[in-house]
Amino acid sequence: MYLTGFADEAARDIDGQIRATKQLGWKNIESRGIDGKNLGSLSDREFDAVYGKLQEAGVRINCFGSAIANWGKSIEQPFDDSVENARVAIPRMKKLGTGLVRIMSFGILRDRGPEDQMADERFRRLRTLCTMFADEGILPVHENCMNYGGMGWSFTLRLIENVPGLKLAFDTGNPVLTDDRTKPPPYPKQSSWEFYSRVKAHVAYVHIKDCKFIKEIPGSIFPESRHFFPGEGDGDVLKIVRDLITGGYDGGFSIEPHMEVVFHDESVEAKAEARIANYVEYGRRLMRIVEDCQ
Repeated sequence: MYLTGFADEAARDIDGQIRATKQLGWKNIESRGIDGKNLGSLSDREFDAVYGKLQEAGVRINCFGSAIANWGKSIEQPFDDSVENARVAIPRMKKLGTGLVRIMSFGILRDRGPEDQMADERFRRLRTLCTMFADEGILPVHENCMNYGGMGWSFTLRLIENVPGLKLAFDTGNPVLTDDRTKPPPYPKQSSWEFYSRVKAHVAYVHIKDCKFIKEIPGSIFPESRHFFPGEGDGDVLKIVRDLITGGYDGGFSIEPHMEVVFHDESVEAKAEARIANYVEYGRRLMRIVEDCQ
């Protein structure tokens, strides 16, 4: 078992991300953004500079938190972009020794019901992506977010059944903010514990996020919410972490605080030192939770 995190919430640049990681005594980063770009969109020169700094610091990127097939990509749009993103990312991941890639299952079609989501096309595309990564020794892990698999635990299990080799990156906070489309409308929000309990046999990686739902925002797929340190929100973090550890889980726990900055909300800003301080405190609190569970 190891600890890591979305270090772009600590700092935009790789130097700050490494500094926050080393303050925690960790050796891993889940890389989502570096100076506003991801591993696939960095220029060759920028990537080489990032690689050199990681090597010098003794820090590795354990997972590429990619945007491949995420909530911003429609299943009704051409697939070429997702394939190209994977093609470009793979050689860089191999150079970095990065064995995990976070993917999703395309955005929800908001004008359609849960059983009318072009599921077969989603399965086909994910099979292609998973084969691309698996052939290079990289494990694709699906995150339950604002996507097909995130509509509820049964939809995630359908992905597992139809996409060989796919595993899960379970996010503890996302169910709190997401409609449960396994139930009839008006959809209630999901239970993190229920979702986790149903899919835990397939969990290979865990995102630690904790929050409370406040209200819907008209015109936005993301509701108004408030994020907290782990164990202080409605994400069942303590219960889930304890169940994983006592069950012999040996994968990663990746922190995603969303307290000082939110990746998908550019209106949320924070001073540089506040970002690092919050990230480090968040990581230390998770460390205490893990210790208490052992």
